[in-house]
Amino acid sequence: MKNLVILGAGTSGTMMANHLVHKLNTEEWKITIVDQYKTHYYQPGFLFLPFDLYKTKDVKKKGKKYIPKKVRYVLQKIDKIIPEKNKVKLEHEFLDYDILIIATGTKIAPEETEGMKGPNWHKNIFDFYTYEGSKGLRDKLREFKGGKLVVHITEMPIKCPVAPLEFAFLADSYFVNKGMRDKVEITYVTPLEGAFTKPKATAALHHLLEEKGIREVTDFDIERVDYENNKIVDYGEREVSYDLLVTIPTNLGDAMIERSGLGDDMNFVPTNKATLQSKAHENIFVIGDASNLPASKAGSVAHFEAEILTENIERYIANKPLKEEFDGHANCFIETGHGKALLIDFNYTHEPVEGTFPFPGVGPLKLLGESRMNHMGKLAFRWIYWNMLIKGVHIPFVSATMSEKGKKYDKVE
Repeated sequence: MKNLVILGAGTSGTMMANHLVHKLNTEEWKITIVDQYKTHYYQPGFLFLPFDLYKTKDVKKKGKKYIPKKVRYVLQKIDKIIPEKNKVKLEHEFLDYDILIIATGTKIAPEETEGMKGPNWHKNIFDFYTYEGSKGLRDKLREFKGGKLVVHITEMPIKCPVAPLEFAFLADSYFVNKGMRDKVEITYVTPLEGAFTKPKATAALHHLLEEKGIREVTDFDIERVDYENNKIVDYGEREVSYDLLVTIPTNLGDAMIERSGLGDDMNFVPTNKATLQSKAHENIFVIGDASNLPASKAGSVAHFEAEILTENIERYIANKPLKEEFDGHANCFIETGHGKALLIDFNYTHEPVEGTFPFPGVGPLKLLGESRMNHMGKLAFRWIYWNMLIKGVHIPFVSATMSEKGKKYDKVE
C-alpha cells in the first residue's frame, strides 16, 4: 500500500481529497488528510460578516463532513516535513508518504508590524481575514458613531487581493444605508502604486474609489502602528490617522514550512508555476496559498489548480511527463456596494479583459463593469462552494485556463 498525504484541510486540501479519491485505486493508495482544526471556514464570507450580510452559521461548518469516507482524516498539529525521509512529523505520530501535497495556506502575522498587535488589537484595530477578527469587527461597526475609517494593506502578497477594496466599497454602502455616510471618512491605504496589481483593473477601481468619495493613499510602506495616537506611519514618516483601523497584516505561509526548511523568506514553498510540483522535491506538490506562484492567492485559483494538479498526480504515478498547463488563471468578483459587483478574469500574463462571462456576447456576467448580476453571482458562490467546489464537483462552463479568445482579444465581443 502506497501513501498519499495531504497537509491542510482547507479549500485546497479538501478539494484534492475529493478529486483524488475518485481517481486513485484505493486498494493501492491510502489517502490521508491532516489538519489541526475541526472547523472548515468559508473564508470569502469573512468579508460579509462585519456588515451583517452573513451570519456566523454561513461561514463555518464541520470539516469532517466534506472529507470522503475513504480518506483518513487526522486531527493533529503538523510539526514538520522531513523530505529526505519522506515523512511528516505530527503532534503524536509520524506519517510516511510516497506523494505529499502541501495545502497549508497562508495566515495573517500582525506581530510582524510594530504596534499592530498591541493593546488595541481587536479594539479599534481589526483584521477581517480571520473568523475572530471578522466577528469582532461586526460588533465594532454596529456601535461605530463615525470618524476616520482606514482600510489598510501592509504588504503583498495577500489572500484575495481584491478583498480590501471590497471592504472599502461595502463600508461606503453600509454607512449610506445607515444614514451616516457623511459622518465617516473612508481612506484606502495600499503599498501598491494603484488600487490593484493589474493596470486595467486599477483604472476601473480607481474611478470607483473617486466616485464613492473614498480617499486613496498609495505607495504607503508601513513602518509602525502608533496605537497611542491612532496613526499608521510609513518609512518616509508619512502618517494616516484613524479612529477605526481595518488592516490586512503581512500574510505568511505556515510556520511548519519554515521548520521544515522548505520555504522562502515568507514561508511560501517554491513551486513550478505550470506543473505545481515542488522545485526541490519531485514527490511533493503544492496547491493554493502555500505556494510562491505569481498568481492571486484566491479560491478560484485553487479551484483551477486542483483540476490540473489532479491530472499531474495521476501522470506522476504513471511515470508520465507532467503537463505544464496551469497559466495562473483567476476570476474574481469584486463587491462594489449597493447591490453591485465587478468581475475580473486574468492570468499570469494577460490583463483583465472586458466583455461578458462565461459566454462571449451572452454573459450573463459582465467583465470589468458593475452589474447587479455580478453581485448575485458573488452571493451564489457560497452555495457553489459548499455544494460543489470543495466536494470536487465539476463547475460547468468554468475552465482551469483562460480561453484562447480571452487571451487574444482585449475586448471580448
